[in-house]
Amino acid sequence: MKFKWEGVMPAVTTKFLANDTLDLVNFELNIRAQIDAGVNGIILGGTLGESSTLSEKEKSILVKTAVSIVNGTVPIIINIAEQTTKAAVQAAATAAKDGASGLMMLPPMRYKADDRETVVYFKTVAESTSLPIMIYNNPVDYGILVSLDMFAELSACKNIQAVKESTRDLSNITRMKNRFGDRFKILSGVDTLALESIFMGADGWVAGLVCAFPKETVAIFNLAKAGRSKEALAIYRWFLPILELDIHSKLVQYIKLAEVATGIGTEYVRAPRLCIIGEERIRVLKIIEEGLQNRPVLPAYKTLDITV
Repeated sequence: MKFKWEGVMPAVTTKFLANDTLDLVNFELNIRAQIDAGVNGIILGGTLGESSTLSEKEKSILVKTAVSIVNGTVPIIINIAEQTTKAAVQAAATAAKDGASGLMMLPPMRYKADDRETVVYFKTVAESTSLPIMIYNNPVDYGILVSLDMFAELSACKNIQAVKESTRDLSNITRMKNRFGDRFKILSGVDTLALESIFMGADGWVAGLVCAFPKETVAIFNLAKAGRSKEALAIYRWFLPILELDIHSKLVQYIKLAEVATGIGTEYVRAPRLCIIGEERIRVLKIIEEGLQNRPVLPAYKTLDITV
């Protein structure tokens, strides 16, 4: 499937049963809620997807299942987060075989590669596959910054087409646009900077709290792109206390609690993660419950004339 790196693309959570096996029933429930809300793609196996805890077989099952669920309506993208270049190349090949439409790629895991090593890593994988690739640029969490000079080298690979912008530096969007024009699509990767990123020219939003609030997330994006910024801002301001759950080390547990609250998920996580308890649980649930009590009425956001 050919697609554009634009719009809202949920980084969906991986659903588990109490016995620590994949919960494909709730996985489908959530994905169908995303599709119904009008998202533009589904991303599997990211941080929210607990990628580091999944076996290769489980990742393959998730891709095949998601491809079957969406039935060609939106692209399925799988994250690649491997320790070796060889493993990353194999993961890309498996993704293509399983029916994925694109890849999101982190730099090498564990080993802190330098600029040359990181560029060669990305290029080697890109040259091994025909799938389009989005580079996940998150130096805050993963310790490697993909600089503008590195993107200049990566521009030689036509299938490296987009960046998930998670540097936390809003001005980096303008730097990318100034240097590369439209060569790379830019998708915001930080929920608490998403609307600001859209106003700065981001083409899309790789979202986290969309897992629990898909309609509100797509509404914000569509309204902003349609020039209805005041309406987008009003929803975003309501959403912000909940969005801040995305910028915490326990974002997986927090967002899964939000999915439970909105009826489209479960809170089971895979150890060493554990469901939150005590005062922490009370605090997070209070944030979610207050948001639900004041949940905004949304306009007809799906039919807006959007210019990305």
